[in-house]
Amino acid sequence: MIALVTGGGRGIGRAIALALAKNGWAVAIAARSAQELDETVKLSEGRMLAVPADVADPASVKALVSRVQQELGPVTLLVNNAGAGGPLSPFCENDPEEWWRCQEVNLRGPMLLCREIVPGMLARRSGRIINIVSGAAVQSFPDMSAYVVSKTALLRFSEQLALELKPHGVSVFPVRPGVVRTRMFEESRARLAFLQQMVDRGLAITPDVVAGLVLKLASGCADALSGRFFSVDEDADEMIRRADEIVASERYLLRAQKL
Repeated sequence: MIALVTGGGRGIGRAIALALAKNGWAVAIAARSAQELDETVKLSEGRMLAVPADVADPASVKALVSRVQQELGPVTLLVNNAGAGGPLSPFCENDPEEWWRCQEVNLRGPMLLCREIVPGMLARRSGRIINIVSGAAVQSFPDMSAYVVSKTALLRFSEQLALELKPHGVSVFPVRPGVVRTRMFEESRARLAFLQQMVDRGLAITPDVVAGLVLKLASGCADALSGRFFSVDEDADEMIRRADEIVASERYLLRAQKL
């Protein structure tokens, strides 16, 4: 079992990588900061492969996947966790380049990684992809247009991949991590009052909670729900138990509500 976790240098990505390593996975982690990656490797007692990479750069992604496959073997679990918050201001005040950079990291990055890794999964007729999305994928928030658009697109991309890959034994899961006080969240909280309100309401959780959900999905027990939106505030075991009902009713998919 070989996993590649992007954004593995800190926060949610670090927690996911450490949990996978603890549970017997061979883990590769990627991020732009070599120092942060080294810190994660140290916490794992050296049980990880760290590869500095920019997920928005095609050449960097190709080099990343090539090294992981050479040193560990074919990737059986891809966790697209690396993300950017984007400009935090009304859309008309955003710098277009900064706005687009958010799309490059949050959407193009997962796309590039999937493009490199999915062919091997198809050939082996097995594999799982977990895309870390957000509540912003299903709800608009003020002054976060770049982030909202990127995460909504990533959610739909996850559904599309799931539809195409399920007949070939590959599952895809978009995961909402909830309110986790990562560096990106703290930087955003300082400027967006509604994020502080979430903290005040006691909604914040630790990264380990997200890692637990990822471990469950990585085990294969939820493959019947490939493409469905999993969230830390839902009962995943109950969803799995009611998988047939959820599939038949098209729940946990991005859909317009009709009259």
